[in-house]
Amino acid sequence: MFQNKILLITGGTGSFGNAVLNRFVNTDHFKEIRIFSRDEKKQDDLRKRINNPKVKFYIGDVRDYAGVDAAVKGVDYIFHAAALKQVPSCEFFPLEAVKTNILGTDNVLAAAEKYGVKRTVVLSTDKAAYPINAMGMSKALMEKVMVAKSRNLDDSLSIFCGTRYGNVMASRGSVIPLFIEQIKAGKPLTITDPNMTRFMMTLEDAVDLVLFAFGNGRQGDIFVQKSPAATVETLAKALLELYGAKNEIRIIGTRHGEKLYETLVNREDMVKASDVSNYYRIPADNRDLNYEQFFSEGEVKVSSFDEYNSHNTTRLDVEGMKALLMKLPVIRRDILGETNVVQYPD
Repeated sequence: MFQNKILLITGGTGSFGNAVLNRFVNTDHFKEIRIFSRDEKKQDDLRKRINNPKVKFYIGDVRDYAGVDAAVKGVDYIFHAAALKQVPSCEFFPLEAVKTNILGTDNVLAAAEKYGVKRTVVLSTDKAAYPINAMGMSKALMEKVMVAKSRNLDDSLSIFCGTRYGNVMASRGSVIPLFIEQIKAGKPLTITDPNMTRFMMTLEDAVDLVLFAFGNGRQGDIFVQKSPAATVETLAKALLELYGAKNEIRIIGTRHGEKLYETLVNREDMVKASDVSNYYRIPADNRDLNYEQFFSEGEVKVSSFDEYNSHNTTRLDVEGMKALLMKLPVIRRDILGETNVVQYPD
């Protein structure tokens, strides 16, 4: 279904866009892949690394509809990855998060509807489930915008759906690069809470999730991967064993705004979610504006469901964590001495 088609990746110079290109650029999938982003330096770096004429670059910002319109015209499929993702940035500049994550998404979806893009997949985050910060709140509203706009689409012409996943392992600002840096410097590994759990998902998992949503999504669907989790202490011990290090593990206490565990599907969504192989499919809320359905009629079985979070998913032990870590380019380079691994930017 990808042959002779045109794919647009918004925010395409980031790690996700790089991973998609690495998977498809040298295959017969897609006759053209468009990269839409606002950073000309990252585009130039990517252009030189990929060096393939079927990859086309469009400079622009999802906040500017005219730029989005020009990039979307003629496109068959869209992976919408452009976003403000750093929690502190969004916390101090929440209106910027609104402009990019919510209004920018609306621009992309409006252009997709205008030009009859066959499938558009928007990328969301675990922070959109029970959001406690501006980034999560803006992503939660982004999901609502996608679902609302999907209600008015003709399925035979265009489908909007989405994915939601946690932090990608070893991404910028995450704990794995910090632990590796501390190990190499001979410093203590600083752990906030040894019982804190996090979903463990590789970049390739993230691409697989988007492709699964692409192939299986119906209007307004959101897909979540069933990812394993580990405690931060297990992660630290696994890294120490891989590097053959004896660094001290030091507990420093939970930081401001830090959750004990991550939630990918809240309790209300789990009631309607369906189990699809290695994923959960969350269908759109298709209630109409009959307000009795919101205020007078309840859902008794909600009380019997649990959310899907990093405390109740499959839990990795140290050996399982080590096996998963060995999939990461930075680990394979350090431990196995591989020099041909590609380290993507964030």
